[in-house]
Amino acid sequence: MKHLLLLLVFMAGFFQVHAQGQRQTVYGTVQSQQDNTTLPGASVVLTKTADGTTTGTATDPDGKFKLEGVTQGEYTLKVNYIGFTTLTKTIRVQNAALNLGTLQLESEAKNIKEVEVVGRVPLGEQKGDTTQFNAKAFKTAPDASAEDLVTKMPGVTVQNGTIQAQGEDIKQVMIDGKRYVGEDVNSAMRNLSSDMIESVQIFDGQSDRAAFSGFDDGNRVKTINFTTRRDRRQGYTGKASAAYGTNERYMVGAAVNYFNNNRRITFTGLTNNINMFDFSVGETPGGGMRGRRGGWGRSSPNGIINTNNIGLNYNDNWGKKMEVAASYNFSRREINNSQYSFEDFLNIDQTQTTNRVNLNTEESHRLNFRLQYNINENNRLLITPNISLQNDYSTINALTVTETSEETIGTSVITNKSDNASLNFNNNVLYSHRFGESGRIFTANLNTNVNNADGDEFQFEDTKSFVNQNGNKYRDQYFSTDRNSFSWSGNVNYSQFINNSKTARLQLEYNISNQRNDNDRIAYNRLADGSQYTDTIANLSNSFESNYLAHSIGPSYQYRTDKVRFQVNTLYQYATLENDATYPLDYDLKQSFGSVLPSAEYEYKFTNTRNLRLEYRSSTNVPSADQLQDVLNLANPVQPRIGNPNLEQDFQHRFTIRFRNFSPETSKNFFMGVFGTLTQDAVVNSVYMVRTVQPGEEPAIPTNNPEVRAIFNNYEQQTGNFLLDRPGARLIRPVNMDGNWNVRSFFNYGQPVNFISSSVNINGGVGFSRNPGMINDTINFASTTSAGVGLHLSSNISEKVDFNISTNASKNFVRNTIPGENTNYNYFSQNTSVRLNWIIWKGLVYRTELAHQFNQGLARGVDPNFTLWNMSIGKKLLKNQQAEISLSVNDLLNENTSISRNVSSFSVVDTQSTVLQRFFMLTFSYNIRSFAGAAPPDENNRGDRPGGYRGGR
Repeated sequence: MKHLLLLLVFMAGFFQVHAQGQRQTVYGTVQSQQDNTTLPGASVVLTKTADGTTTGTATDPDGKFKLEGVTQGEYTLKVNYIGFTTLTKTIRVQNAALNLGTLQLESEAKNIKEVEVVGRVPLGEQKGDTTQFNAKAFKTAPDASAEDLVTKMPGVTVQNGTIQAQGEDIKQVMIDGKRYVGEDVNSAMRNLSSDMIESVQIFDGQSDRAAFSGFDDGNRVKTINFTTRRDRRQGYTGKASAAYGTNERYMVGAAVNYFNNNRRITFTGLTNNINMFDFSVGETPGGGMRGRRGGWGRSSPNGIINTNNIGLNYNDNWGKKMEVAASYNFSRREINNSQYSFEDFLNIDQTQTTNRVNLNTEESHRLNFRLQYNINENNRLLITPNISLQNDYSTINALTVTETSEETIGTSVITNKSDNASLNFNNNVLYSHRFGESGRIFTANLNTNVNNADGDEFQFEDTKSFVNQNGNKYRDQYFSTDRNSFSWSGNVNYSQFINNSKTARLQLEYNISNQRNDNDRIAYNRLADGSQYTDTIANLSNSFESNYLAHSIGPSYQYRTDKVRFQVNTLYQYATLENDATYPLDYDLKQSFGSVLPSAEYEYKFTNTRNLRLEYRSSTNVPSADQLQDVLNLANPVQPRIGNPNLEQDFQHRFTIRFRNFSPETSKNFFMGVFGTLTQDAVVNSVYMVRTVQPGEEPAIPTNNPEVRAIFNNYEQQTGNFLLDRPGARLIRPVNMDGNWNVRSFFNYGQPVNFISSSVNINGGVGFSRNPGMINDTINFASTTSAGVGLHLSSNISEKVDFNISTNASKNFVRNTIPGENTNYNYFSQNTSVRLNWIIWKGLVYRTELAHQFNQGLARGVDPNFTLWNMSIGKKLLKNQQAEISLSVNDLLNENTSISRNVSSFSVVDTQSTVLQRFFMLTFSYNIRSFAGAAPPDENNRGDRPGGYRGGR
């Protein structure tokens, strides 16, 4: 009844009529007068003559714009685009939609020689939730990539090798408004040279469905769009490098970009054993650090890695109505990784030290395709199929030593060999129909996914207990796994304006989804004569199916004016989850869930450069097949795992607050964000451990939970052994628990520092997380409070001197509610880095990258601090300095390491991994550059003052 009343009140608000006079639509296209190319991201603003009110938008990837809800009267139209003269004209909106046709902007470069520009090139501007930067305002080295360019921009930082903007990972890259598909964002940015870029836009990209329907579905990702210079849209760029060094280190790579306006083709190829995963136009001699860092201190990727990689990326327009993007990538990696880890358990006097060697071979093929068919002005179709094939071969050898504060109680030698193959196919079809100028929109979406995986695994174990011989184990087993899943989902929605002013819109939405999983895992013992594996192990085998079906339906309301955008949604969801086991025992369970899923979004524009956005979203998540499958997994025999078929779906609440302010006059910018999540019925770990069993003692089942006691009893009946009789063993089983939440804040302030011709960014934040779990039926909440601050200084002096200096520090306080002596601890981490590119004299180039990592509060046996220093000296050769020969050294001090910490509700694990250390390398590189368009007159004279002053005539 309460939900019905809320729904009635909510529906009553849908039909409020905001009578503000008859409103119309103004639309058109913006192009370059020079070559008729469209200008995506151009600013279009209408100012009413009578009262000075404004409304505005930005052009889409095709240069088109549409302003809806414009009242009748006389307006001043202004169209702005970086590098072009502002277009200003007077228009009159009457009682019909107004088509402005094609608006052509004149290039500023055309008359540049007639004008003496005094002052600083504008750093950029804020357009609603889009931050736009002028590439000319940032100085980079002649061979810099787009990645080098964006990391100089305010609010953009590198955290653990990942590029972040405004505190969030950049997950999508676009070029001239067209999506770069299939590649990770770092690779995409490194394959675009910085001198090709006119401007950069950073925004929260909507999903395709939201973009088609006009209603935000909450599936936003931080997106960066590069608008290229007109004179760089026809031609090709590329780089080829070959290198050889000490310790038989080698690298051969090539990358070529072809551009012909809308057609873009990128080819990359690489073979190396210096931990490079890709090759790009922006590559530095010897590989360098360039974002290939992982773990604490942004150290190199774990292990010694041999990589062979081929990639192809394609973007084009097929005729006037079809936009196509595709990518293919093949990769083969051989990884040799040695690890040392120390695990300290809560509420029990036990620690475990593990030395592990992993030998992995990974092969993958990935094909991505995207076709957008703009049938006509009112109909659009989008098809995005993706397919991937993967094979993994791995061998793991591990030695685990379990100790108390007084003695060593046991050791385990474990060898696992596996051969796995998987095929994944996903396809999404999205159709949108607009009913003319009425504002009514119909959207339909169908997604299908097929995943098939099978594997063979051989497990060998030799465990010895020094306190109880029942803990001695010898095991030689084979596991066959076959997993098949099929899922599909559909969505239809209809929306329309509900008032004459076209400021309010109503949508009705229906969703349906279905996910089916069929998992078989059969275990075998090797026969006594050692010949073959035919003895089936029932208690480690399982045949299991799950079927999840969900329906949801509900209305959405959106209100939009020049300054305010408000949206609220309410969906009612009904879902069923069926689990069916057929081996070794028949078991079935059916659950149903009814949920109300509200969401809301509010955005307010104080000015064109300052805005505030608040969001709230709710969703449900179904447990995975592994979490549901009721079968013991002994891949790590001292930490066996088992699923829980009684798990329920969780319910998640997410909220965000974002505030942005940008001053074009001073180039000062400020961003602040608060992000939080609350999860009800979260799927967390319940851990069961026993104290060390002395000779003559009978181990006790460490729980009163009848379901878990049954697991122990069944195992003992079938094997004659106690499940946790190995030294230091613990059983992990997922359960649903409340009380899982986290909140974090982030701020960034940036401005030019004129007296040293640089820019500075200051960022920081605080966070708190509360993660529930259970240890032997006792509830434990692991709470972590964190605080961090960072300082980044980036040069803007000239193309000959390019440096970045940064330092980031964080302090973490961990508190557990479970009693014990070792349940609370603190740890501190700080990373300081310096990067310098210096053209010393006539093509003589010096590059250095220095990073120092300081850690405090880590476990014994882990090296907490190290300094990583890379450098190279190179000489440019040949015509236009297209070639370079260089000598580089990786990890000059031979201190490189990789350290990570994992905090759970029952233990803390510190891990140190093998990484690539010191080697010297001689590299020859050749750059390919050819463009059909001429460089703008100021290309080689961006000035010598902060922000890029232009010189005189």
